[in-house]
Amino acid sequence: MMTTAPMTDDQGSKKGLEIVRTVADLRQVVSSWHKDGLSVGLVPTMGALHAGHLALIEQSVNAMDRTVATLFVNPKQFGPNEDLDTYPRDEDGDRDKLSVAGTDLLFAPSADEMYARGNSTGVSVAGLGDILEGEFRPGFFDGVATVVAKLLIQAGADTAYFGEKDYQQLLVIRRLARDLDIPTVIEGVAIVRADDGLALSSRNAYLSDEERRIAPALHQTLLGAAEKAGAGEDVAGIEAWAHTQLLDAGFTSVDYLTVRDAETLEAYGALGKDRPARVLAAAKLGSTRLIDNIPAE
Repeated sequence: MMTTAPMTDDQGSKKGLEIVRTVADLRQVVSSWHKDGLSVGLVPTMGALHAGHLALIEQSVNAMDRTVATLFVNPKQFGPNEDLDTYPRDEDGDRDKLSVAGTDLLFAPSADEMYARGNSTGVSVAGLGDILEGEFRPGFFDGVATVVAKLLIQAGADTAYFGEKDYQQLLVIRRLARDLDIPTVIEGVAIVRADDGLALSSRNAYLSDEERRIAPALHQTLLGAAEKAGAGEDVAGIEAWAHTQLLDAGFTSVDYLTVRDAETLEAYGALGKDRPARVLAAAKLGSTRLIDNIPAE
């Protein structure tokens, strides 16, 4: 059953954010909008919303007639030793932020609603989903691709918005939408950063004060690597330099900091050095794993 949680806007008047928890109700609402000739944007999230998520909402609200946000902590994209149980959850707080940002509908399903008993079908994006994050988090992109494919099919939105902070994820989603003939346009939105350059992430909440002080070194190192790549320096040398920079700054370990083709994530230069490049990184500060990326100009 659909529920409406009354919110209050800045002028003190009541403002309702409609919440649905079943696929049937989601489709009913979106179908009614489409019948009225309205465009619909979709912003999938796992909650614990911050300014980066709200930038996606803003983009959708500005471009679309109606905006749907989803809130679902997807168990299929967490490995056995990852933070599913401790991942930050705050549905009430998220709902308030979405309402103020102008969201029209929140889809907040249960795990049983998303994965019915006996569910055995998954989506895998071979190649692109097996490298970088796919190598260090086996099965991660299978979980992402499966839930995003379901959300795109369930919502039937015209455009869906994803942040460029998860750059490889954005490419995986574009590929699956193309390969599965899902008509939703996949729109990337620029990374939102703190004043010191740290990319906003729900997992930043895990950082201690000292780790938070060190964390901006990831972005600074990416900037240095991008500058070196733009100057034509050898990729292997850039990667070795970057690893040393991060470890010297206080990072616990570095999974990768690499320069790749921006469209395929193949080794930079394999398809010609006249193509755009991207510098991508994943590194740990204590127990917190941070990812980030920037274009290499």
